[in-house]
Amino acid sequence: MTDNSALDPEDRKIVTLARSARARNGVPEGAAVRDETGRTYVAGTVALDSLKLSALQTAVAMAVASGARSLEAAAVVTEAAEAAPEDRAAVRDLGGPETPVLVAGPDGAVRTTVTAG
Repeated sequence: MTDNSALDPEDRKIVTLARSARARNGVPEGAAVRDETGRTYVAGTVALDSLKLSALQTAVAMAVASGARSLEAAAVVTEAAEAAPEDRAAVRDLGGPETPVLVAGPDGAVRTTVTAG
């Protein structure tokens, strides 16, 4: 487990935003991404009959739809132990393989940081 106080303030911010989205919307996951200009995009899990997206996929889609050209970092708050491969792929598609993905538990504590790979 990572000590969140050691995180860069901008990374701590996206973890906090992701946690807030999860709690506010009562969804399984919350996510936030930061684009190349420092703008953030926050989302929760989408679970419609015709559309299912993880929180991280939704946040990446929101960034793309808003004109982001790249990502600096991503965060997901989840019960899962790690970011799903398809979530990392979405981050990689926009941010590249070295983009950090912070994975935090429901309490907001970062468990691990991986690259989008």
